[in-house]
Amino acid sequence: MSYNPFSLQGKTILVTGASSGIGQDTAIECSRMGASVVITGRNEERLHETLSQMEGVGHSAIITDLDKQSEIDKLVEVCPTLDGLVNNAGRGLSKPVNFLKLNDFLDVYQTNLFGAALLTKGLLKKKKISKGASIVFTSSISSYITAAGLSVYASSKAAISGYMRTCALELGNKGIRCNAVLPGMVETKLINSGTYTDEDKQKDLNYYPLGRYGRPSDIAMGIIYLLSDASSWVTGIELVIDGGRMLK
Repeated sequence: MSYNPFSLQGKTILVTGASSGIGQDTAIECSRMGASVVITGRNEERLHETLSQMEGVGHSAIITDLDKQSEIDKLVEVCPTLDGLVNNAGRGLSKPVNFLKLNDFLDVYQTNLFGAALLTKGLLKKKKISKGASIVFTSSISSYITAAGLSVYASSKAAISGYMRTCALELGNKGIRCNAVLPGMVETKLINSGTYTDEDKQKDLNYYPLGRYGRPSDIAMGIIYLLSDASSWVTGIELVIDGGRMLK
C-alpha cells in the first residue's frame, strides 16, 4: 500500500447526521479512506441509502434521535470504541429576533449543541473514545458572518465552537484532539427548494471569491484531515472551508 498520511485504515468513526448532506458525504468518504463507520440519523430510509453507498465492510447504521437523552444513552451503550467522532447533526432556523420564542432556542440548541455535548460526554464516561482519538464538530461561518434571521442558528454554532475549544483543553492530556469545521454556504436541498431564488443565489455568490458554493464533499475532506493522523498535532482550531467568503 502506498504511503497516505490521510488514511483512516483501521479506525472506527462515528458520524452523526449521516442521512444527508455533509454527514452523508463524510460517512461515504471515510469508508473510502478505509475506516469502519458507524452512522446515525433519525430517518431510517435515508440512513440506509447512505450505507448502500459506502465502500468496504464493517459499517453499521443506528437510528438515533439526538434530541432524546434515552436514545443518546442507547447509542453510547451499543457503540464500539471509537478513534473518531464527527458531531455533525444539526438544524437551522430563520426568524427575526423580535418574533423569537424560548422554544426556538431550545429546539435548535438541543440538536446543534446539547445533543453533541451529551453524546460526547456519554462516550467519554463509558470510555468509548480511545486515547489519541479525534473529535470533529460541524460549526459554521455564521458564527462570524451572519445574516438577518439567523440569530438562533448563528449563536448555536458559536456555542459549539466554544464548547469544542474547552474540550480540546480538557482532553489534551488523553491525546484526544477536538476541532471544528466552519463551512460557508453548501449546496443542499434547502437552497434548491424554491425558497432560495436564483436571484438570491447570484447576489450571494458575489461574496464568494471562488465563484461557487461548497459541495458536501468539500467539507467532508476537511473533516477527514482532522480525523486522520495527518493532523496529529492539531487541536482546538476552527477550520474555515468557505470558498473565501470570510475575505469579503
